[in-house]
This record gives sequence, C-alpha cells and structure tokens, in this order.
Amino acid sequence: MTEPDIFYIIGNKVRRDLLSHLTCTECYFSLLSNKVSVSSTAVSKHLKIMEREGVIKSYEKDEHFIGPARKYYRITLSKTYIASVTPNLFWYSGVELKDTLEEMKEYSVDLRDLKKSHENLQEMVSDFIKANRKLKDVIDALRDVESYRNHLVKRIKETYLTEIGDMTQLAILHYLLLYGESSVDDLSDVLDLKEREVLRKAEELSRFVPLIIKDNFIKIDEAELKKKLQE
Repeated sequence: MTEPDIFYIIGNKVRRDLLSHLTCTECYFSLLSNKVSVSSTAVSKHLKIMEREGVIKSYEKDEHFIGPARKYYRITLSKTYIASVTPNLFWYSGVELKDTLEEMKEYSVDLRDLKKSHENLQEMVSDFIKANRKLKDVIDALRDVESYRNHLVKRIKETYLTEIGDMTQLAILHYLLLYGESSVDDLSDVLDLKEREVLRKAEELSRFVPLIIKDNFIKIDEAELKKKLQE
C-alpha cells in the first residue's frame, strides 16, 4: 500500500476534527456527523477520502439490538509525521511507531561539534551530513516518546471508561493531555457542546484528575496531581 498523503488529509479542518474524535473513541457515522458542523453528505465524502488514502478503515459492528449492524470507523495508521518548510529546506517523513513498549533508552545529541562558519564547500557538505546523523538520533528519540505517549493514552482511555465511564469527561481529558490547556470556547467548538456544559463536565472531571479552571481556561493542575500521588 502506498504512503497516504497525510498533509493533504490534515490540511482540511473537518478531516482534522474527524480524526480527533476517532482518537478519543470508536465512532459510527451518525455520531461523527453530529460532532462536526457540516452536512452528513460532506462527512461521508471526507470519510471516503481518508479511507481511500488508507488513514481510516470502516467495519460493521453488531450492537446486539434489533436492526442492521452499524458502520464504525477506526484509524489504521500509527505514525508520527515530520516536516520542514523554509526558503532552503522542504522535506517530510513518516516515522513508524512501535506496537509494544520497550525499555526506554537514554538519548544524547551533542550539537557543539557543528561548526558555525566554514572555509569551503566541502566543509559545509560534510557538516550537513553530520547534522543529518544527529537529526536521525532526534527522530529515534521522538519515535520512542511518541510510542510511549500513544500506549499511555490508550491505557488512560481504557481505565477512565472502565472506572468512570463518562465519554465527555474523557474527551476533555484527552484534549488537555494532548494540548496542555484549552479555552472553554475551543473545547466547546471541538466537542460541539455548550460552554456551560463544558464547564460542568470539566468540574466533574476535576474530581478524578485535578484541573485549574480559571478565566475561561482549563488545564491539568500538575502541582495538585503530584500532591495526590504522594498521599
């Protein structure tokens, strides 16, 4: 299978929103349609594009009730994509993430031996090759970190749904884990909820994961979280 045109896929906001919802939980078509502000016809078109590119896959799931099985969608990729766009550099690469956790390694990238000035073309080419090797070390470290984060988010979702069972709270937690903090307005837009509902759900979530909710912003309270871990 050819490499998907991931930058074409994520270049569209509706497709980014659909992917965001699919990373939070498995979704069937009507649920996805309710989460984005476009018509169901447009949602169907975007899903077909992503399925054609190999980013998502559809499957039917028996819900154990009377009626036809629902069509669900899931993301099939497990990659981190890197891109540089400057007046002198344009390159991108997909980094395959690891399926299983391995022992974390120590990485060290020393940039002090990269010269700031050069005598001739040969020196510049030599240092560029050296910089490429250092970049590879950085990407190797990135692969391990992202593999770890991917595994941990999966475990967090499973644990939260099993122990608490509130999908909206989990969606807020998921977003905060990925972005650090968010305005109530942004969460309202992303989750297609009224602002007062976002605040109510955030307050409920804060009973399990301490949050700072202030001046229309929400973020995880790391100091309180550390305190709870020490109790």
